[in-house]
Amino acid sequence: MRLSVQADGTAFLGDRVFRAALGRGGIRAIKEEGDGGTPAGLLKLRRLLYRADRVKLPRASVPREPIAPDDGWCDDPAHADYNRMIRLPHPARHEALWRADGLYDLVGVLGWNDAPVLRGRGSAIFLHIATPDLRPTEGCVALSRADLLDILAAGVTELLVEP
Repeated sequence: MRLSVQADGTAFLGDRVFRAALGRGGIRAIKEEGDGGTPAGLLKLRRLLYRADRVKLPRASVPREPIAPDDGWCDDPAHADYNRMIRLPHPARHEALWRADGLYDLVGVLGWNDAPVLRGRGSAIFLHIATPDLRPTEGCVALSRADLLDILAAGVTELLVEP
């Protein structure tokens, strides 16, 4: 099942409409590391990471796995682990997946720049929980917690991000 996401933050799943936060750099046909853009195109939902201490096992049509306090994601294009899940501490630039703010309590890993990984083409493009005011992300697609749980339970396996 496909969630269609438009540049104005409107997302559609069949006849249902949701509000989404997108990257501060807008939707980008050509994505580069650090540009704040959400990549345009068809993004497969590879797997779902979740905080088992905050969320019970979510319903989803993709593999689900709990995260731990030492999980992170490498966003350093110069490192061999670029755009891959890592264990912390890690010597390269990265972001922690175990966050206090709850935005990564549910993290859908989207298929962007992962087969193969190309240096500098963007990393850590996720489907995750949005801030209450739908503040722009660093390049991810974010929905309210309730909406994210709802679309996962409906069987979403890909996002079509339209410019």
